[in-house]
Amino acid sequence: MDKQVYVGLKKALELKLEAALITVTSVLGSTPRKPGAQMLVFADGSTFGTIGGGCGEAEGRREALNVITARIPKIYNLNMTADIAQEEGMVCGGIMELFIEYVDTQSSSEKKDFYKDYLTALESKKYPILVTVIQAQHNELLGNKLSIEDLNFLGDLGRIELNKIALEKAKKGARKCQPFIICLSSEFEPCERSSPELVYRLLVEPATTVVQLLILGAGHIAVPLATMAKIVGYEVTVVDDRPSFANTNRFSTADRVICNDFERALESVEIGPQTFVVIITRGHRYDKVCLRKVINKPAAYIGMIGSRKRVKSLISDLETEGIAREALQKVYSPIGLKIGAETPEEIAVCILAELIKVQRELDT
Repeated sequence: MDKQVYVGLKKALELKLEAALITVTSVLGSTPRKPGAQMLVFADGSTFGTIGGGCGEAEGRREALNVITARIPKIYNLNMTADIAQEEGMVCGGIMELFIEYVDTQSSSEKKDFYKDYLTALESKKYPILVTVIQAQHNELLGNKLSIEDLNFLGDLGRIELNKIALEKAKKGARKCQPFIICLSSEFEPCERSSPELVYRLLVEPATTVVQLLILGAGHIAVPLATMAKIVGYEVTVVDDRPSFANTNRFSTADRVICNDFERALESVEIGPQTFVVIITRGHRYDKVCLRKVINKPAAYIGMIGSRKRVKSLISDLETEGIAREALQKVYSPIGLKIGAETPEEIAVCILAELIKVQRELDT
């Protein structure tokens, strides 16, 4: 969930304010935001988050105000026509499908409690997956939600079969970095969105769509890697124990630079299902410390630099210490795609290419 929308939902619950939540569920053509983008609209027209700005967002806000008045959720196709795009100076022209739902903070204590529990889980870094009914045979199911944490869940989609499917799919998609849609027939069988058998659609949202890159080691490869990763859209954290390397002058684009002992620093860093960990420290000893600390974390990716011989020796040492072979086999090493890279900048490119490849594989 977008941080601004999270703040807005907390405000709505605390002050018992009426609101509507807009979620981009699919896009066609050129659009300013991708599926998963959200905006919370209050009855006074104020907003948290964005679905792209301009006339398109204004139209979405108007529809959200209608939902607040009617208290009925709806699907709305926002046509970002060429005329609107030209007026706003944007190169758009596609269509965004929006699911707009009424956020009931007043009459329904059940839904209010659900949102409170869900936001608490987000705040506690439990990485809940949120499932919402956005299309159904019966309108009363629209907007029903399920929050899933490991084997535990809160809420109800309104059908036992939908709950079961949501739990199964959420487990498989726990490491996805982008929301996805589950399409089902009236018999709760998978189908294509274009199929005439389509009856149910479930929107599955990971706890965050922001991919976090944790770079352990602030040497020469880390500088171009942090810069390029930020351009791609990652939230970048760099860790090193040398003040002359781990500083904001050297890493001006990074979101966070931590100068501390690797082991201590990793105690303060959250590693979740959308975290990619790159271990490029200055030596075998530090690599080992870092890998030992992160290997059992739920990271989407753990990669480590080094020759095959060096890496094999390090992994053997950790296995001797009692770390499971299955966990160690998930380490990407030698790190990066093989493109014949030689310079620090080229090596950074091959590492980033591998991160993007893994991320896309997770999202399919």
